[in-house]
Amino acid sequence: MSTSTTSTTSTTWDARLWGILLTVSLVVGLDALDVSMVGVALPAIQSDLGLSTSTLQWVVSGYVLTYGGLLLLGGRTADLLGRRRVFLAAVAVFSITSLLGGLVSDGGLLIATRLLKGAAAAFTAPAALSIITTTFSEGPARNKALGIFAVFGASGYSAGLVFSGLLTEVGWRWTFFLPFPVALIAFFAALKVLPKEERTPRTGGYDLPGAITGVAAMLLLVYTVVEAPETGWGDPRTLLQFAVAALLLAAFLTIEQRSKHPLVRLGILRSGPLARANLGIAVFFGGYLGFQFVVMQYLQSVLGWSALETALGFLPAALIVAFGSPRMEPLIERAGTALTIAGGLVAHVLAYVLFLLIDRDAPYAVGTLPSMVLLGIGFTLAFASFNIQATAGIPNEEQGLAGGLLNTSLQVGGAIGLAVVTAVLTANSEGRTGADALLAGFDPALYVVTALAVIGLVIAVTGIVPRRGAARHAEPAPGAEDAPRGKRSERADDTDERELVHAE
Repeated sequence: MSTSTTSTTSTTWDARLWGILLTVSLVVGLDALDVSMVGVALPAIQSDLGLSTSTLQWVVSGYVLTYGGLLLLGGRTADLLGRRRVFLAAVAVFSITSLLGGLVSDGGLLIATRLLKGAAAAFTAPAALSIITTTFSEGPARNKALGIFAVFGASGYSAGLVFSGLLTEVGWRWTFFLPFPVALIAFFAALKVLPKEERTPRTGGYDLPGAITGVAAMLLLVYTVVEAPETGWGDPRTLLQFAVAALLLAAFLTIEQRSKHPLVRLGILRSGPLARANLGIAVFFGGYLGFQFVVMQYLQSVLGWSALETALGFLPAALIVAFGSPRMEPLIERAGTALTIAGGLVAHVLAYVLFLLIDRDAPYAVGTLPSMVLLGIGFTLAFASFNIQATAGIPNEEQGLAGGLLNTSLQVGGAIGLAVVTAVLTANSEGRTGADALLAGFDPALYVVTALAVIGLVIAVTGIVPRRGAARHAEPAPGAEDAPRGKRSERADDTDERELVHAE
């Protein structure tokens, strides 16, 4: 799919480029906001609609299921049908389902709107990332753009926590109404600023068998992970679902190897930077979501904080990300993504260990704030760098696929990390209730969170250690001679991997 978009290498942008960047970033911020904003409203939703606890959890899980399960399809669809078209259609669906979610008075219909909204987000997120990576050329311009892009994602998630506390006081329906006008504004802005794409005839068919098996595998995997803490990890149904998901995944890989026009060209996975970015962001975000879940429970159930106070307690991390991410481009350009990601993981390891060691009765400024500051520093260093690392060296026609892969890793990694931490937290609470039950599993759960961050750090370090043999025999990567000293070794080390990405 060809487009009329021309990549820019300059870091000084006109109003059109700023309009493109801010519009797609706003929508991704809305996706993140919607993930976090519903949580505080759940008790009010349950009371008003008369939902059981098992049904209620699908107000959150339904969104996660379709968001995580359809991201690969969303990314590839953007490449094949056009990023602008897919982005506009998905934003329109997101806006309408936001309005409907606030209007319905039936639990089943509310969950249906959440499923549709998650599906819309699965198409907007990779389309937005690929619009940025094809509009801004690899290097300083793209790094700066992705730094701003990261601000909206992190700020949207944190803003959702704060808004959920405020809006639930007025009425839970407002947590669904709020994204509607913002998404509508983003839709009309995108109509105006996103360049129209040229229609080009496709020379081949679509990989329908691959799409069916791939989507089915991801949906079943996410569904099983979400349900496992409730049904039990060793339950026969859980084990059967994992087995079926594995068979579907094996069928998908077989189809992709033989297809003339695969949904996912498997050769893209040979890129070392892309593979490290996907594995790294999965454990990075899985650890963070587990930490957030445990600590939010602790602050409210043990320390007696209100929902709004708890949300504000996490706000310093978001403020650091908002301030630091747009200023990361010079550091990333000088040090390289592997080093900045490793620095972010070190900050998260320290944050988790520090929270384990603090006095439980210490005031916020001493007991909780230092960990929040470290979390903010970690996100600032790592999050934009993951996006840069995952898309570097990938041809424009596969940028949507690269974005879909990264966002799938983020969502599935988050779901698995949270499920594992929840299982550890509850495994030690037998015979206990309330705060006592939480405290019994608190330390083991944080040990798991810390272990996930350490695994992420190990993955990042493998990108720093020079592969001398590969570096000696590789030709300089495009632009490597002009790159700052800190970037040359990383680019040279990854030259052979990037050549494999382009080879077909």
